[in-house]
Amino acid sequence: MEKLHEKVLENVKKVIKGKDEKIRLVLAAMYAGGHVLLEDVPGVGKTILARALAISLGLDFKRVQFTPDLLPTDLTGLSIYDRKNDTFTFKEGPIFTDILLADEINRATPRTQSALLEAMAERQVTVDGVTRKLSNNFFVIATQNPIEYEGTFPLPEAQLDRFMVRISIGYPDKESEMEVLESQKVRHPIEELKPVGNGELFAQEKSKVRSVRVSDEVKEYIVSIVDATRNHESLKYGASPRGSLALMHMSMAWAYLNNRDFVLPDDVKNVAPYVLVHRIIQTTESKILRETKEEIIESILSKVAVISKE
Repeated sequence: MEKLHEKVLENVKKVIKGKDEKIRLVLAAMYAGGHVLLEDVPGVGKTILARALAISLGLDFKRVQFTPDLLPTDLTGLSIYDRKNDTFTFKEGPIFTDILLADEINRATPRTQSALLEAMAERQVTVDGVTRKLSNNFFVIATQNPIEYEGTFPLPEAQLDRFMVRISIGYPDKESEMEVLESQKVRHPIEELKPVGNGELFAQEKSKVRSVRVSDEVKEYIVSIVDATRNHESLKYGASPRGSLALMHMSMAWAYLNNRDFVLPDDVKNVAPYVLVHRIIQTTESKILRETKEEIIESILSKVAVISKE
C-alpha cells in the first residue's frame, strides 16, 4: 500500500519539474518537525512548492510578504477593542496556520523577524501576555534572495539556527524546463492539484518518524561530524548541539521517506550539507581564499569515518 509521503511526492512533482531530491528534502524537514529556509533567485518555484505541499497534504496555507514596514502584530495578530461589548477581542494573524510562507524574510526588520522565533521554536505565540498555541502541524518555509542585499536585514545567527535546513532549489535542467513550458501553456497545473491526504493522516505518519532507530555508531558519526565543524581551521564557529539534534532528526526523516525504520550513515551524509551549512561561520582567512561553506562541509564529510563497535 502506497504511503502518504509517496503520494505527496508524486503529487508535488506534477508542478515542480526535475527537482525530486529538493522536494524530498523539504518534505523530510516537515516530517522531522523542523522549518526550511529556501535561498534562491526569484522565479524557480519557491512559492509554488509551498502551495503544492499544503494542497497535497490538505493543510491550511498562508503567505506573508515580508517588508520593512511589517510589524510583529501583522504576523501574530492583535487585540481589538469591541466598543459594543466593552471588551478586547483577539484577531488572529497569518501565523495561525499549518504552513506559513515567509516570503523574503530578510526584508523585514529584526524586530519582526524575531516574532517568528517563539513560534518556530515552541509552536506558540505570546500576545498581550497571553500565550496561544499554534497548529501541531505548524511549519515555516522562509525564502530569501541571495543576490540582492539592498534594503535587507540579514538573519541573525540565532534565527538561522532555528531552520532545520537551508536549501537552494536551483535552475531546472533543459529537459525539465521544456516540461514546465508545456505544462503551463494554458494554465498552471497547481490549479488542478488535489489533496492526497489531510492533517490527521500527516500527523499520524509524522509521529512514526520518531520510531526510526538510530544506532550508537550512527549517533557517534553525527557527533563526530558536528565536532569536526568546531575544530576546522577554516571555521571560526562550528555547529551547536542543536545542529547535532537537527542532523539526527533530519536523518531519521530521510530514512523514513526511503521506507526504512533505521538510519544509515549514508542518510546522515546526504542531509548533512543542508543541515550544517547555515550553522557555521568562516574565518576571515577562509573568506579571503574564497572557500565556500559547502566545500568545507564536503571536506569534513570526506574525512570523518563511521566507527564500527563490532
